[in-house]
Amino acid sequence: MTNDIASERTRWTVHGERLVDENPHIRLSIASVELPTGVNFEQYVMRMRRCAMTVVLDDDASSVLLMWRHRFIIDRWVWELPGGYIDADEDGAVAAAREVEEETGWRPHEVEHVLTFQPMIGNADYPQDVYLARGARQVGVPEADEAEAVRWVPLSEASDMIKRGEIVGGATIIGIQHALLLAAAGGPRTA
Repeated sequence: MTNDIASERTRWTVHGERLVDENPHIRLSIASVELPTGVNFEQYVMRMRRCAMTVVLDDDASSVLLMWRHRFIIDRWVWELPGGYIDADEDGAVAAAREVEEETGWRPHEVEHVLTFQPMIGNADYPQDVYLARGARQVGVPEADEAEAVRWVPLSEASDMIKRGEIVGGATIIGIQHALLLAAAGGPRTA
């Protein structure tokens, strides 16, 4: 369907991009852009490493593993799915399982890719991979800098936590909504 409506009529032209700053996690630049109408402007562009977030469901798929952590940028305590950066040349599912174990102390059983999304597509290239794990076993404790608390939360309670603003991260909301859709469809299967 996308190919049926593809057109160059509304494509923006990038005349160049200059680096502002970069580190191993982010590249910040300014792009010189021209709109189809001839309007020219500059826009900040962020390019960030791919991340893996994992919905870990318990054995009967009724609860999800969440972490309580402080996010300094918004200065709030929030509940989140475990996740983090995928290392160069690392398989996404391997990274997802590694991050779950590092951040929660739980080792997920099966891990499979659900979807990839871009949370800030107008300003950033920041691919977020959401994975689903069915079951986990505790093998340790969370790394000291990762989580204040780790808890198995019933999916129905997680839905209410979103409504109350206790869960605000896009990947966590998408992952929990996916798990709720699976539960409504009769089980933790992916399409």
